[in-house]
Amino acid sequence: MSTNDTQKKYTYLALGDSYTIGESVPENKNFPHQVVDLLRKEKINIDEPGIVAKTGWTTDELQEQLSRTRLAVPFDFVTLLIGVNNQYRGRSEQEYAQQFEELLQQAIGYAGDKANHVIVLSIPDWGVTAFAKDRDRSKIAKEIDTFNAINETIAKKYKVHYINITPFTREAATDITLVAADGLHPSAKDYARWAKLVAEQMLKIIK
Repeated sequence: MSTNDTQKKYTYLALGDSYTIGESVPENKNFPHQVVDLLRKEKINIDEPGIVAKTGWTTDELQEQLSRTRLAVPFDFVTLLIGVNNQYRGRSEQEYAQQFEELLQQAIGYAGDKANHVIVLSIPDWGVTAFAKDRDRSKIAKEIDTFNAINETIAKKYKVHYINITPFTREAATDITLVAADGLHPSAKDYARWAKLVAEQMLKIIK
């Protein structure tokens, strides 16, 4: 490794919704911050994550915010996790596919057109949480699987990395420690598992 490599400071942009900001957990325990902490433990010099995300956002609302946000591009890494609110609001699969693909194209652009530096995360299944106790959980699971099939297909088309964290979130059906105090969003403990997979992928890219 050259001296220049050791001095490089990496940058990371996380795009998404409540699952990216870490609704109901301390900011430093959301998955982007835990990713950075893990990388720093590996002696990687990386800035605090840049986050463009808000609870409740659908794909088009993330797009709208990005159109109004000036970002210090390019970033070394970009993660994208979006779609749960499209499913929750009963928005169409066709609309999701189109808008997700547009967002992924933007994410690749933010990574300096390096698709290999972009990571898509699957949509969590909120249907197993207490929040969904009076809803049709199997219908929610089926719809989330459909939306994840869409985002995974598009991720493969653009040759970005894809991490399926949905099975982790489904374990909350029998392990309440994986759910935050609001009874809906993941806990810091579950985010730690996502962060480990994301950080491992970033380390492979760096090395």
